[in-house]
Amino acid sequence: MSKREDIRNIAIIAHVDHGKTTLVDELLKQSGVFRENQQTTERMMDSNDLERERGITIFSKNTAINYLGKKINIIDTPGHADFGGEVERVLKMVDGVLLLVDAFEGPMPQTRFVLRKALHLNLVPIVVINKIDRHDARAEEVYDEILDLFISLQISEDQLDFPIIFTSAKEGYAIKNLGDKPENVKPLLDAIIKSIPAPDGDAGGDFQCLISSIDYDKYVGRIGIGKITRGTVSQNDDIVLCKKDGEIIDSKVTKLYTFSGLRRIETESSSMGDIIALSGIPQIHIGDSVCAVDNPDPVDFVDIDEPTISMIFSVNNSPLAGKEGKFVTSRHLRERLYRELESNVSLHIEDTGTMDSFKVLGRGELHLSILIETMRREGYEFQVSRPAVVIKTIDGKKYEPIEYLIIDVPEEHVGTVMQKVGARKGEILSMEHGVQGSTRLEFKIPAKNLIGYYSEMLTDTKGTGIMNHTFDDFEPLSPDIARRTRGSMIAFEAGESTIYGLFNAQKRGTLFIDARTKVYTGMIVGENAKADDIDINVCKNKQLTNVRASGSDEALKLINIKYLSLEQALEFISDDELVEVTPLNIRMRKRILDAGKRSRQKKADS
Repeated sequence: MSKREDIRNIAIIAHVDHGKTTLVDELLKQSGVFRENQQTTERMMDSNDLERERGITIFSKNTAINYLGKKINIIDTPGHADFGGEVERVLKMVDGVLLLVDAFEGPMPQTRFVLRKALHLNLVPIVVINKIDRHDARAEEVYDEILDLFISLQISEDQLDFPIIFTSAKEGYAIKNLGDKPENVKPLLDAIIKSIPAPDGDAGGDFQCLISSIDYDKYVGRIGIGKITRGTVSQNDDIVLCKKDGEIIDSKVTKLYTFSGLRRIETESSSMGDIIALSGIPQIHIGDSVCAVDNPDPVDFVDIDEPTISMIFSVNNSPLAGKEGKFVTSRHLRERLYRELESNVSLHIEDTGTMDSFKVLGRGELHLSILIETMRREGYEFQVSRPAVVIKTIDGKKYEPIEYLIIDVPEEHVGTVMQKVGARKGEILSMEHGVQGSTRLEFKIPAKNLIGYYSEMLTDTKGTGIMNHTFDDFEPLSPDIARRTRGSMIAFEAGESTIYGLFNAQKRGTLFIDARTKVYTGMIVGENAKADDIDINVCKNKQLTNVRASGSDEALKLINIKYLSLEQALEFISDDELVEVTPLNIRMRKRILDAGKRSRQKKADS
């Protein structure tokens, strides 16, 4: 066994919006990756359009810097719990982690989740308390909370001896002690070199590498990314691909890369401890191993937590089907969903027994909604059902996923939030008063009862509440609760909506569409103020007469239109409704479009 003292491999893990990607920006800038006059953007690692639009990291990505003659391979990971699979799959590539915690918010649900995973793999942590430049920062209190978190995870005494660094990623500095003068990020880089162990292994042994990520290049095809755990590999080497199902495939390395800054650099050879990217193996997938021909010895892949939410993806069969999408058939839908499995390790797909629908299972509503949004931008047209939780059967009994929920809310809204969460069968765990009149509420709540609550919480707290949750455990199935207290307003006939028709409709509730919108029978156009669904004619025109007051039509104003995002639409629909997704529009509809058939079906069900 030998060590590669010239390399350090780390992953940056944290809760969403605690500043991981901004910190990576500063590490890249201050390590000399860019020229002095080179223009750079914020959140350089968030290269995906959806990541930039939403301001969150969705996919894990590799980069590397050089410091004091040593190469530091860095993996930037997502902070949202729904993308936990992106974190889990890359932890096998690193020897240590930077645990980033906001100096005001402190440890959050995802902080606990990713730290538990890292410590289970015996990775060495460095705790980074970020955003200490905030006016409401409470770094010393947060440090105590982090210590309590480590102790609650029942770790060894050795793992409690972690270094701590205070940073402001936005201002570009790191300090060892709160009283130190801030200059640059050098104290953090020094801590990485000193505390993160160098990769070790048999440098002279037969080549072995676990594939933890997949990329694609239109010139060289599929690219596998992983850490070499043993031996050396060179371009044009004959190797074998060891599949997870035990199949062994003869292959060859046509291109070999390492990472430098934001680029992949082609190299002739690389050895134990380095993170590489290799091409020339079309059958390669995440979790496979690449080994020497004489010694096909695969590496065990990390366990990925099971999905907790499911949705039905099906071919669009509405009256407007096929008019806006490029890929509309069941074959297109099936190929795209199964292609997603190649890189999305948290996703599962099950056949439903029909050719035009598929059951897709993921880690949360956001996990699946990102997939939906990605597909519609690629030109796919389809429809999806309301999210439902995944029920497990253990020893003949049914179990459901339970979420650990944290809500930070101003004191004046605490009563409303506790009442609403209590009605959804949430169990209060703790209530702590924070700074500036805020209160942190912690709950355990069935995942099925949490669906649709986020928008309601924002309304109840006038947009001031902050809600975070992550999977906690499976518990015996609880009784269902009433999901929605208001019904839908449903288009009575097909056509184009008019101001006159919508003006009369808005008296009944909240509209979801504007005038001159194409509608069809059974399409949802608004939310009824009462509990029952109501059929309404939004295409109705005002009857013309010979005598009309000048300007009478201009007096009609639509004042109560609520345009729903994809996530809001998924939260709104009930079990007998669907969301129709196309590249141009997101619509909601009834499963059964005809009002008479819906009425007969309702009587049959009751």
